Amino acid sequence: MSCSADAVKDRLLWNVKKEVKQIMEEAVTRKFVHEDSSHIIALCGVVEACLLHMLKRRAAGFLRTDKVAALFTKVGKTCAIAGDVCKKVQELQQQVESRKNQPNGQEPLKRQGSTTSKTPVLTPQAIKHIWVRTALIEKVLDKIVQYIVDNCSKYYEKEALLADPVCGPILASLLVGPCALEYTKLKTADHYWTDPSADELVQRHRIHGAHGRQDSPSKRPALGIRKRHSSGSTSDDRFAASAREYVESLHQNSRTHLLYGKNNVLVQPKDDLEAIPGYLSLHQSADSLTLKWTPNQLMNGTLGDSELEKSVYWDYALIVPLSQIVCIHCHQQPESRWTLVLVSQDGTQRPPLHFPQGGHLLAFLSCLENGLLPRGQLEPPLWSQQGKGKVFPKLRKRNSNKSVDLEEMPAEDTSTDYVFRIIYPGHKHDNNSGEMIEMQGFGANLLSWQLEHCSQGSSCISCSMGSSPYDIPSCCTCIHDRTPLKMLCESMKRQIISRAFYGWLAHCRHLSTVRTHLSALVNHSIVPPDRPASAAAGLTREVWSKYQKDRKNYKELELLRRVYYGGVQHEIRKEVWPFLLGHYKFGMAKKEMDQVDADIALRYQKVMAEWKACEVIVKQREKESHSATLAKFSSGSSIDSHVQRLIHRDSTISNDVFISVDDSEAAEQEPKEPALAAPAAEFDSPDSGLPSSRNYSVASGILSSIDDGQGGSFEDGAEEEGGPERGRPEPGAGVSQEQLCSHAEGLASLCAASYSIELLDTVALNLHRIDKDVQRCDRNYWYFTAENLEKLRNVMCSYVWEHLEVGYVQGMCDLLAPLMVILDNDQLAYSCFSHLMKRMSQNFPNGGAMDTHFANMRSLIQILDSELFELMHQNGDYTHFYFCYRWFLLDFKRELLYEDVFTVWEVIWAAKHISSEHFVLFIALALVEVYREIIRDNNMDFTDIIKFFNEMAEHHDAAEILRIARDLVYKVQTLIENK
Repeated sequence: MSCSADAVKDRLLWNVKKEVKQIMEEAVTRKFVHEDSSHIIALCGVVEACLLHMLKRRAAGFLRTDKVAALFTKVGKTCAIAGDVCKKVQELQQQVESRKNQPNGQEPLKRQGSTTSKTPVLTPQAIKHIWVRTALIEKVLDKIVQYIVDNCSKYYEKEALLADPVCGPILASLLVGPCALEYTKLKTADHYWTDPSADELVQRHRIHGAHGRQDSPSKRPALGIRKRHSSGSTSDDRFAASAREYVESLHQNSRTHLLYGKNNVLVQPKDDLEAIPGYLSLHQSADSLTLKWTPNQLMNGTLGDSELEKSVYWDYALIVPLSQIVCIHCHQQPESRWTLVLVSQDGTQRPPLHFPQGGHLLAFLSCLENGLLPRGQLEPPLWSQQGKGKVFPKLRKRNSNKSVDLEEMPAEDTSTDYVFRIIYPGHKHDNNSGEMIEMQGFGANLLSWQLEHCSQGSSCISCSMGSSPYDIPSCCTCIHDRTPLKMLCESMKRQIISRAFYGWLAHCRHLSTVRTHLSALVNHSIVPPDRPASAAAGLTREVWSKYQKDRKNYKELELLRRVYYGGVQHEIRKEVWPFLLGHYKFGMAKKEMDQVDADIALRYQKVMAEWKACEVIVKQREKESHSATLAKFSSGSSIDSHVQRLIHRDSTISNDVFISVDDSEAAEQEPKEPALAAPAAEFDSPDSGLPSSRNYSVASGILSSIDDGQGGSFEDGAEEEGGPERGRPEPGAGVSQEQLCSHAEGLASLCAASYSIELLDTVALNLHRIDKDVQRCDRNYWYFTAENLEKLRNVMCSYVWEHLEVGYVQGMCDLLAPLMVILDNDQLAYSCFSHLMKRMSQNFPNGGAMDTHFANMRSLIQILDSELFELMHQNGDYTHFYFCYRWFLLDFKRELLYEDVFTVWEVIWAAKHISSEHFVLFIALALVEVYREIIRDNNMDFTDIIKFFNEMAEHHDAAEILRIARDLVYKVQTLIENK
């Protein structure tokens, strides 16, 4: 029962640690924490679970449904800080109740009122955890919890978490950090858009992505509102920071002038939807004109705050910078509304705007014409008529027999169409048209609408369109010319052909550049997944059995092809991984494999004895140093030069690792630790990282005698256990741990003077680093018991001993842990880890592979997804891809579940021979591509994408990511082959 209770406490504390870590990361990356952040709500929930653990019924209140409220109320009677929180919560609850009881009709008035008297808006989650949340926002939650811990007997049973003498103070200490943060309300209105969690973004993408909607000019970009804190939000049509500010911006304000406003203008956002009435407004700022249309549902105040933020109508709102518009088409069918269509520079038509009957369209065009001045104008311009103001230009319809004045025809029998251009005199396009007219004998400063009017006083439509001067109607005295129009068509034809040719030429040059830069990233020969047989099932036990029966004739490439396209069946991973990592070579006979294992075992024991002997001396030095220091302090005398020298000698050891007196005494009584496995390397090899062999003259003689003894013991073991029924022995099964420990102690007593001070300091530093990381390595995974953690430490210390020039770097334990889980043999794991580190060591700070990975990622995404590359470049320019650092350093080990890590790793190892030696690049690119739409739709900057992928760790679909990565490799291969 006690074990179960302790497990519950540990679980509760672990949940609190997790949420505190999330909040502190958000505070660092975003420089602020919002009061309604999802992490705040989660922390309040886990803290409440701790507070309610084994709470006495008397403290919880017999009739109270809200036990947390009862607890705070009871604590508030004796704790002044808790009492202040109770008053604050009661005020908030009263304000929330008064808000609920207020009629909906007063909502618009409330929005226009002063912000000081505004009722605070609390989400349902915030109301649920209002007591703990209020204490946290007021920065007193840690003090209240500490008070409860100090007086736990009043409120909790003896087995409760807060009554525990260890867990209770830990909980109070964990809350000190969150209570020291600053919480803000600045982005309450747009919090739904700017601060969603990673899970919420993924779910939102799944919901909206199912409709398969393509971006259109009528769709509002990126969740409706751009982010205030994004470093890349510098576009001309920047949206307001919140929904309410957006609605308020539709009215006259200090930044823009409202030129025109009209309600009940209809827009049909989709073909399958009816036309929606909305508010059309024209705004003029210092340097631009902007047309906005907002659905009435967002304007009339019928939606609450939460509904307003979540409304789908934000997708239908329009914001059109008129600098992007070149033509305005006006249409009217008999007895129907006027329809206005805006055409962009690229020919894209915006959704039609349907004006009510009357003079509303003319009023809009008049305001637009005034707003364009003095930089721009409408062509043809509106006419000014005495007594009526602005009117449409009078057009004459040409007929084969006669000309008919449109004004003379009954309105019910005609449909009227007008086309207006927005021109900017002095712009290069206008100069070109002027030059074309000048070529035909007209002045360059002559505009088509400035030609002489017809005798009837109306402007001829042929004049406004630049008609031919040789085709002059009898009733019209205007000069007409069709030649410029014909020349314009021919010029456009030549430009289209020219652009197509130069586009094709640029594409060919681009492909040549791509082949040059990407050819080294993939293998040029494509290995198909379905020939000679489908490899989707991977390497199964049946296929592996066939290989073991016929090792010489079974093709290695076929096995690797199956691993690459389907992975390895879990039951045979222990047998296959040594081949994939290079411990064995494909095609080896059983006798050759036994010899490899025997060699690894001998070299393993040799390295074990070496570093074990050095570890004994390091511990002895540390004990002497600390004992002398404590003795001097206890005697009250000053520290002499000898102790100072000892302290200085140990100054390189990490500050957060200390050895107490009890630890020192325990070190004298405890037997020597088990031996550590190490990679097979010669003692005085250049790669060993040790000083020259003259520092180890004594040790070398001792080690040679140990090697002789070990060799005899291995031979004896082989004779005793080498029967045919025994099979191939496990590597390193010949020497016992007791023998190795006795050898190490004897060696240490003889060669203590042989080690240089620099070497001892280096070994001590690395041992401390390894001890810290081993205890933290995957401690929640079932395999890593105390015994297996000791094996992990042995392997890691042995590898580092042979590579002291690099030493231990954080992350190495993460790479070794999956090998230990699968192989479950320290010596075999050591050999495989040594082969793995030949590639992975270059990713650590001493190598230069990480910068190469970043450069290659930049090239790949720039070529394969240029749109996403541009987005990343604009939003703070994180095309340096530093957010991929952990991915490359650990081969995605912390991004995936443990079971998925096994599959991804073996595919990476097989990809070297099948598709690409740099397959990790394509996995990283696949990770980005999987969430491409989420990154694009939310305009993520560098901090956003780091936060997103941190939260998505261990939630990725590994099978889908591998499929996309293989497709990307194939895409590059076909690109290089020009298929």
